[in-house]
Amino acid sequence: MNKKGFTLIELMIVIAIIAFLSVLAIPSLMKFLAKAKRTEAYINLSSLAMAEKAYFAEHGKYTTSLSGANSLNWQPEGNFNYTYGFSSGSEGQAYFVGALATPASSLSQAQITKDGFKICAAGDIDGDGKPDILCIDQSSKITILEDDLA
Repeated sequence: MNKKGFTLIELMIVIAIIAFLSVLAIPSLMKFLAKAKRTEAYINLSSLAMAEKAYFAEHGKYTTSLSGANSLNWQPEGNFNYTYGFSSGSEGQAYFVGALATPASSLSQAQITKDGFKICAAGDIDGDGKPDILCIDQSSKITILEDDLA
């Protein structure tokens, strides 16, 4: 009787090899996922900067109010990860907290002056307790203040 097939030992060796290769690939995958989350921040910060410039063109000054009366009437679309806005004020008006639940205190670098603005986004994208903090200014220059990917 000539049966063809794999033995249990051969199958276990193949599974062990696949598991080993998966362990090697997971850190790279996590870094790619973190970069994708950061892309959300770039898009929303650019949108915020355009809204701030439009508000300035209409009112002659910048504002820390993202939504509500006399505001930018801006809020992030859909499911968002980062916290956006200014550290002072109330949630929903001066800042929006995303799914990563990064506190608004991480936005302390955000500010409005008579000559310009700096709006920030913060999110702990890899879960290590250190937030990724990005800010955009009136010239639409995005600066990474704290790099959570490093």
